[in-house]
Amino acid sequence: MRYCESMEQSAAAESKSNGRNTFGTFQGVFLPSILTVFGVIMYLRMGWVAGHVGLVGTIFIITASSVITFITALSMASIATNMKVGIGGAYYMVSRSLGVEVGAAIGLSLYGAKAIGIAFYIAGFTEGVIGVFPHAPPVLVAVGSLVFVTLLAFISAGVALKAAFAILLIIIGSLISFFAGSYVPAGEVAHAASVSSVPFWAVFAVFFPAVTGIEAGLSMSGDLKDPARSIPRGTIAAVLVGFIVYLVIGIWLVERVPNRVLIDNTLIFLDVARLRWIVIAGIWGASLSSALGSILGAPRNLQALARDKTVPAFFGKGHGEQDTPRIATAFSFLIALVAVLWGNLDTIAPVLTMFFLTTYGSINLVAGLEGLIGNPSWRPSFRTPWIVSFIGAGLCLVAMFMINPGATFIAIFVVGMLYYVTARRRLGTRWDDIRRSIHLSMARFSIYRLARHRQDARTWRPNILVLAGAPTKRFYLMELADAITHGKGFLTVASILQGEQIDPEKIASMEETIQHWLEERDVPALVEVTGAVDFVSGVKGLITSYGIGPLVPNTILLGESEDAEKFDDFARIVQFIYRARRNLVLVREGQIEAPRQRRHHIACWWGGKRQNAGLMLTLGYLLQTSPECRGSRLTIRTIVRDEQERESTREEIAGFLKEARLIAEPDIIIHPYETSPLPTTIREASKDADLVFIGMRPPGEDETVESYADYYAQLMARTAGFPPMAIVLAAEDLKFQDIFV
Repeated sequence: MRYCESMEQSAAAESKSNGRNTFGTFQGVFLPSILTVFGVIMYLRMGWVAGHVGLVGTIFIITASSVITFITALSMASIATNMKVGIGGAYYMVSRSLGVEVGAAIGLSLYGAKAIGIAFYIAGFTEGVIGVFPHAPPVLVAVGSLVFVTLLAFISAGVALKAAFAILLIIIGSLISFFAGSYVPAGEVAHAASVSSVPFWAVFAVFFPAVTGIEAGLSMSGDLKDPARSIPRGTIAAVLVGFIVYLVIGIWLVERVPNRVLIDNTLIFLDVARLRWIVIAGIWGASLSSALGSILGAPRNLQALARDKTVPAFFGKGHGEQDTPRIATAFSFLIALVAVLWGNLDTIAPVLTMFFLTTYGSINLVAGLEGLIGNPSWRPSFRTPWIVSFIGAGLCLVAMFMINPGATFIAIFVVGMLYYVTARRRLGTRWDDIRRSIHLSMARFSIYRLARHRQDARTWRPNILVLAGAPTKRFYLMELADAITHGKGFLTVASILQGEQIDPEKIASMEETIQHWLEERDVPALVEVTGAVDFVSGVKGLITSYGIGPLVPNTILLGESEDAEKFDDFARIVQFIYRARRNLVLVREGQIEAPRQRRHHIACWWGGKRQNAGLMLTLGYLLQTSPECRGSRLTIRTIVRDEQERESTREEIAGFLKEARLIAEPDIIIHPYETSPLPTTIREASKDADLVFIGMRPPGEDETVESYADYYAQLMARTAGFPPMAIVLAAEDLKFQDIFV
C-alpha cells in the first residue's frame, strides 16, 4: 500500500520608461493581434483562395490554419503565464526554456518572419494602391511606402498603437460595407472549384499568414495590468474572432460569386462592397499599420538576439529613452527592400508561412516539453495539456511538408546548423532553462550533456537515496520517497551489510532480492547494497561515492533512531550529510494508519522564507501533486503570539500562496506561551495530519558530536507522540524558495 493516494514592443519600452503597467486585455493583446489577422489576405486574397479550392477546400484551409494558430496560442499562453516575457517575445520564451542554442536558431527564424513580413504588408499595400490607381508605378509605390514606414519607425514609434483603434473601426466598417454589398445572382454561381493550376497546399501557404500575428500581443506582456489574465484571453479571442470572420467571408464569396471571377479579380472585396472608399481605407490602413508594426518588432527581435550575444553586438545598440534599435531597423529595412523588389504578395506569402510554421512549431514544442517534464517551477496560471502542444508542433511540421518538402528539409537543416554553430560558441547565459530536466529524463542517452548544465532551483528534482536497512521492516520510507519522486525524480534504495569482509555474492543476492521485492510493489527504484565495517562508515562511503557524473543523490532519507546509545553515531551521520551538501529527510514513523482509508492531509510548519521552509514546501507540493496523494490537502501552519499578529501573518501567507500559484491553506495558531509549552501546542495542532513536515537545526561549523547528539535527543523528546513526521534539513547550495517565485 502506497504512502498516500490520491507593434507594440516600442510602446512597451515607452510604458517601461514611465514605470506603469497600463494596458488591459483589449488594448494590450486583442487589438494588436486582431489588426494583424484582419490584413491584406482578407482584402486581397480571400476571394482568390475561395476560387481556387472551392467551398470545402476554403473551409478546410481556414479551419486547419486556425487550429494550428489556436493550439499555438494555448501553448503561448501557458509559457507566458509561467514567466515574465522580456524583449523578443516568442524568441525570449524559447531561449529561456530550451536554452540559448535553440533560442538562437528559432529566434533568427522569427526575425526572418518579421523582416519578410514587412515586405509582405508593403506588397499588399502596393497591390491595393495599384488597384485604385492602375497607372501608378508599382516599384515606386512599394519602395516609397517602405521608406515612409521606416522613417516613421525612427521618428514616431508610438503611432501604430495610437492609431490602432481607429484602424479597427475602419476595418469593421469595411466588413459591414462588404456584407451589405451587391452580389452575383445565385443562378450564375458555380459551387465547384474551377480547374486551377495552383496546387491546394500552395493556396494554403498563401492564406496562412492571415491567421498569424498572435505574438503581437505577447510583446506587451511586461506592460499589461494582469498578464496571466490578458494574454490567454486576448490571444485566444483574436484567433476565434478571426476564424469566424474568415469563415463567413469565405462561405459568402463561394456562394455568391463565380469561381472564375474570384480567381481573376483579386479586388473582389472592393468591387462587392457597398462603399468602396471605406474598403480602400481598410486595405491601406491595415497593410501600413501591419508593416509599421513589423518594422518596429523585427529590429527588436534582432536587438534581443544581439544582447544575448547570438548575433553581432552592434545590432543590440539602442538609442534614446525608448532604446530604439536604429542599426537593427536599418538592417531590417534592407532585407524588406530586397524582398519587395524580389517578389509580389503571392511569392512572399509562402516564404513567410514557412518562417511562421517553424516558429509556431517551436513554441508548441517548448510548452509540450515543459508540461511533459513537469518541474516544480512549471506552474502556469493557464495550463495547456502537453499532448495538445505536441499535436500543435506535429501539425506545423505536417503543414510544412505538405507545402514544400524540399523547403522543409532546408529549414530543418538551417535551424540545425544555427543550433550547432551557437552551441560550438559555448555562450554563457544569465538565465535558467529546462534543459537539465530534459537530460535527466533522457539520462541514458545524454549523461555527458547533462554534466554541462548547472543545477538551479527551476529544474530541481529530488534524487533520493533511502537508507532503508532491511526494506521489509521500513517499507514506509520507500513509500514516502516514491510518492515524492512520483516517476519524475530518481530513487535509490540502499542497504549496508556490516562486517570486516562481505562476500560479493551475498551483496549481489541481496540487491536482487530487494529489487524483486520493490518491483512486486510497483516502486521504481535503483538498488545499492554495500559492505562496511560499521553503519557510519557505510553511510559516508555511499554518500561520497554513489552516483555517476551529475546524477548523485541530493537528498538522503532515513528513519529515526530511538536508541540513545546510538545518538552519537546518528549525530555523526547528520553532520556528514550536511557538510557533504546533501539534504536530509529524517522520517519518524509515528502512529501509522492505513493511508488509503483516511482523508490525506499534509501539514508543513512554516518558519518564513528560509532554506528549510523552501525545501519542506517543495516536498509538500511534490507529494500533493503525486498520483499517490492527488487530492490531498496541504496546510501551511505557523505560530503567533496574538490575534493581531495572526491576521497579518494570514494575509502574508495567503499572498505568498497566490503569488506562488500553490493550492494550500494557511493555518495560523495562537500559542499561549504563559500556560503551555510550544511543543505541546504543535503536537496538538498536528493530530489531524497524515504527515507533518518540520525543520531541523543544522549542525554548527565547529559543533561537537556530543553537542549535536544532545540536540537530537531533545528533538526526539519534543516530537514524541506526533503523527508520521518528516524532519527536514536543507543543505544544498540552492535557494529552494526561488522555485516559488
